[in-house]
Amino acid sequence: MTITYVYGKNLYINLTNRCPNACEFCLRSTGDHVGDSGSLWLEREPAKEEILADLKKRDLSQYAQLVYCGFGEPTYRLEDIKWISANVRKISSIPIRINTNGLSDLIFGRDTAPDFAGITDAVSISLNASTPEKYDAVCHSEFGLQALPAILTFAKRVKQYVPTVIMTVVDTLPADELEACRRLCADAGAEFHVRTYSEDWTG
Repeated sequence: MTITYVYGKNLYINLTNRCPNACEFCLRSTGDHVGDSGSLWLEREPAKEEILADLKKRDLSQYAQLVYCGFGEPTYRLEDIKWISANVRKISSIPIRINTNGLSDLIFGRDTAPDFAGITDAVSISLNASTPEKYDAVCHSEFGLQALPAILTFAKRVKQYVPTVIMTVVDTLPADELEACRRLCADAGAEFHVRTYSEDWTG
């Protein structure tokens, strides 16, 4: 079972396979691993203690970042992330990032932004559409048309608690849609990143 894996210069934590979305561009639909990770489909969700033990086996100083990002939405395990990050902070100064779909407010039914204070140096939010209708058409969220407005609210709120907030889109979007997404990011006070779409992350 793959709990942590390396891709590029970063170390990633595979917390869960749960996700409220079924995005058309998601790696889960085209493969089962990243780099040489082995399958990222989990037999079960690893306990927070197992994750920390796995991290302690590695030399964290060798990685540029520690990233919560696997085959699911990591914030389903927000309380465990808080515990893991607090313990990592005791043994390492490695920068920590959370890759999220930004839907934790809807997942938990409350304002989750304050929970991110101190547990991460950066939050990267997958945006990928400029209107609720376009987002629903591409990401097929269980939250329907509520999803995108909730993401934008979360981005603005979490900026108060996390030093760096990034919103990302895939480069397959048309130019006018990329520009519309860029404006949404600017309104939220987030950095805007266009990421390369790929069906193969084994390299």
